Amino acid sequence: MDYLSKENRVYPFQSFQSRGYIKGTDYRDHKLPRKLPEDNELHSRSWGNYVIPTAVLAIAGAGLLIHYNDEKRAIPKGSHQQTNSDGSKVNRPAIGGPFKLFDMEKNLVTESNLRGNWTLMYFGYTSSPDVGPEEVKKMAEVIQILESEHNFKITPVFVTIDPQRDSPAQLKAYLGEFDSRIIGLTGPIAAVRQMAQEYRVYFKKVDEEGQDYLVECSHNMYLLDPNMEILRCFGVEYDALQLSNAIMMEVKKASK
Repeated sequence: MDYLSKENRVYPFQSFQSRGYIKGTDYRDHKLPRKLPEDNELHSRSWGNYVIPTAVLAIAGAGLLIHYNDEKRAIPKGSHQQTNSDGSKVNRPAIGGPFKLFDMEKNLVTESNLRGNWTLMYFGYTSSPDVGPEEVKKMAEVIQILESEHNFKITPVFVTIDPQRDSPAQLKAYLGEFDSRIIGLTGPIAAVRQMAQEYRVYFKKVDEEGQDYLVECSHNMYLLDPNMEILRCFGVEYDALQLSNAIMMEVKKASK
């Protein structure tokens, strides 16, 4: 099954309107404490002695929180060894594994079908109101940049974490609005859950109202080499150009 030979079509993102769109929450600026009266200057100085160290600690805490979030997204190293062509051993991420799902034409797809090609994999769902469509749009832009500027082809794969609503037909209609080269995968709930666990993907149903609900998820993209080994995990902070450059850096490193 050669997915790279599919017709290259890019659809404008603006034409798609995802279900259940929710506007972002506005943030209000926090007001600073008003200056104390002049006749309480002594007390102001004493109060400032507490506030300034507290502010420093707050800034340091924010830095630690960002670092903690980056560590949570980092792929664990050292639990799996791979042998290079020269016989040397290297540690690889303990993440990923075999799977059996179905594409948009209801064909069975396993990890073997993707071997031999570089793969960019994203776990999401078609009812995502905001982040999901932006990430799929970014994926479509990345494969376009890689082909036009680097003459490099990569297999884009969208794995749904909402198989109850994302049928092959739904995936085809949704992904066709972005780029028809993106391969949509779905399957039985147990099979999707198992693959998500193997790839360390977090997701959870929230705001359930009957058949309507949202899904919290990690929104990470994975770069896999032709051996289906994960080399990098990318968060939403990357734009299309940054992601394209990061992918080419990994490709060049792997070719050395």
